[in-house]
Amino acid sequence: MKNKIKLAVAGAVLSAASVANAGIVIPAGDWTIDINGNVNAFAIWTDTDGATAINGGITNGENTYDDNDFSINTGLLPSWLGVTGTTRANDLDVSFTISMQPGASTRTPLGGGGGNENRQAFVTFGDKSWGTVKVGKDLGIFASTAILNDMTLLGVGSQGVVGTSGGTTTTLGGIGTGYIYADWKGQISYTTPNMNGFQATIGMVQPYDATSTGTANTTSATNAGTHSGPGFEGQASYSWTGDVAGKVWAGFAQQSMDDLGATAQLGNEDITAWELGASLTAGNLNLVGYYYDGRGIGTTAFGRDGFNAAGDRRDSDGGYVQATYVIPTGTKLGVSYGVSNLDKEGSSDAAASFNLVEENSRWTVGAYHPLTANLNLVVEYNDMETEAMGSSVADVEEDNISVGAILFF
Repeated sequence: MKNKIKLAVAGAVLSAASVANAGIVIPAGDWTIDINGNVNAFAIWTDTDGATAINGGITNGENTYDDNDFSINTGLLPSWLGVTGTTRANDLDVSFTISMQPGASTRTPLGGGGGNENRQAFVTFGDKSWGTVKVGKDLGIFASTAILNDMTLLGVGSQGVVGTSGGTTTTLGGIGTGYIYADWKGQISYTTPNMNGFQATIGMVQPYDATSTGTANTTSATNAGTHSGPGFEGQASYSWTGDVAGKVWAGFAQQSMDDLGATAQLGNEDITAWELGASLTAGNLNLVGYYYDGRGIGTTAFGRDGFNAAGDRRDSDGGYVQATYVIPTGTKLGVSYGVSNLDKEGSSDAAASFNLVEENSRWTVGAYHPLTANLNLVVEYNDMETEAMGSSVADVEEDNISVGAILFF
């Protein structure tokens, strides 16, 4: 079997015939080595309207950065070099994957380039008759299908609060405006065989401590709680083919927390969340809809701002809708709207001056054109808005235009 990195596979799905993902395959005795990945970069022009950044928001305030900004950076999908080895031994399919993700740029003289990451290091073993076990670090299970269906995976989407610095490894895409970041997590998981289109994955994952950037009305993160056991995530899906092909999926996440509260140890709660999604394809048209709901999971990142100063869980929800169409030239045109909400919890959240995000939203219009089977040119326009919980805190609006290219190999 060929075990390619998940994001490259997602690129093939999203680009409709515009990306090929056959890696560089090298026979090596009993092993087959697959070297694969992508290289991408974008010129990004950003304009911001809003006096002060909102804590936990995805937009910058003019006092944080200039209201007009320019950067050259990778998009939502980082540049990627992955190595996968596969073999068959003792009636088991065995594989390993290790990858690295170099950053695109930095604004600091003699900075040596942007940040570098290592997002994958895992092994798998199993058989098509009974399923596959994964051990190591890989894309999380909850919200994974949401990000893999996001059309901004081939582009930029939202830059995020530090994206305009040009020194981050990636932009946010639709993270925080429609779904929680699946992240790259240590895990031990099991995936069933494909049973006539039905497949399920369940796993024990590395738990996270919860942080809050807004509890104390400051921009620095404070500890709002520590994990007290493993995290659990799962997802089930059903796929079908035909004139109208598609996929529907549902998932969950759960994690126990201790020592909640920004200034005192105020007890324990569980982080819980669930999700539903669907993707339908008819000819050149693809439609995607996704929704999530949770308590204590926060917004944008897992556990971020999910608890107030008293250690009480904040409710949050969100989702996105997306439509893409491939025109006769092969160009994929797309439009997407996403929103993530964080509900007030307690009297401190109701203060008129409370500078914590209540809603992040995003509109994206994009064109993704295949110059070759491997190389895409991308043009996007993104319009983002962040609203605060406090009624006296002004909204921040931000838009960007990006032009660039992404090559898969």
